[in-house]
Amino acid sequence: MDLRVFTEPQQGASYDDLLRVARATEDLGYDAFFRSDHYLVMGDGDGLPGPTDAWTTLAGLARETSRIRLGTLVSSVTFRPPGVLAIQVAQVDQMSGGRVELGLGAGWFAAEHAAYGIPFPDRRFGLLAEQLEVITGLWQTPVGQTFSHQGEHYTITDSPALPKPTQARVPVIVGGHGPRRTPALAARYATEFNLGFPAAGEVPAQFARVRTACEEAGRPADDLVYSVAMVIGCGRDDAEVERRAAAIGRDPEQLRADGLAGSPAQLVDRLGELAEHGTTRVYLQLLDLTDIDQLELIAAEVAPHLP
Repeated sequence: MDLRVFTEPQQGASYDDLLRVARATEDLGYDAFFRSDHYLVMGDGDGLPGPTDAWTTLAGLARETSRIRLGTLVSSVTFRPPGVLAIQVAQVDQMSGGRVELGLGAGWFAAEHAAYGIPFPDRRFGLLAEQLEVITGLWQTPVGQTFSHQGEHYTITDSPALPKPTQARVPVIVGGHGPRRTPALAARYATEFNLGFPAAGEVPAQFARVRTACEEAGRPADDLVYSVAMVIGCGRDDAEVERRAAAIGRDPEQLRADGLAGSPAQLVDRLGELAEHGTTRVYLQLLDLTDIDQLELIAAEVAPHLP
């Protein structure tokens, strides 16, 4: 099972804060460093020093790390036109030597759009489907040929479809809880399906829907990676778990029920249950970016015992 570190910098983090976590991610043997793509703090807090742009951050980290995968969970289609995003991702992939992954979603946080003057249409799923078609189409167009697209939301005319990513196929992550359209979109475009913060019992049912959608699309269901994202609160004893829950403003019992919280042995058991449901990758949401000790604890006492 791959373990990836997942951060939420909009809650208050500088680039240097993220670099420190990314370097720990690499040094401790985790598979990847991912970040959200948001421009406004959520809930209580001032968000200081202010937002950092996801792809600017990843470009920097591409040059300051050497092994870990880098990506977004997830970029919003409302933030960037698909042609611009395709260029950004391809360039960061080149800068990293082929270590980038793109998580793409429809966006949901209306307030951040209002705060920075970004249009936020009521209907966005069509934007997501069309961006996936355009971005993958641009990347797949052979050098020397052009790409054109006439759609409901975007028109691309005789694009040289450059630059190309270093990877022959940049992994694309699609996720969500929708019962029909999201699984179908993942089956068509994604290399990975991600279920974020699932409720108890939701994982097997949603994974089954995605597998069915793959089969209906004529694609082997095992072509996809099946992953979940969950907030972490691992401690050597109850007091440490409670301290970590308090640091991120969570009730410790609720964190145990909904996230990956408890002792290292309890996390091993919970991750084993997820593996039984077909999960092969887990994004560990680290909300307290100063808590490198927690990453060290999981790397030392959880990761070695996973399938």
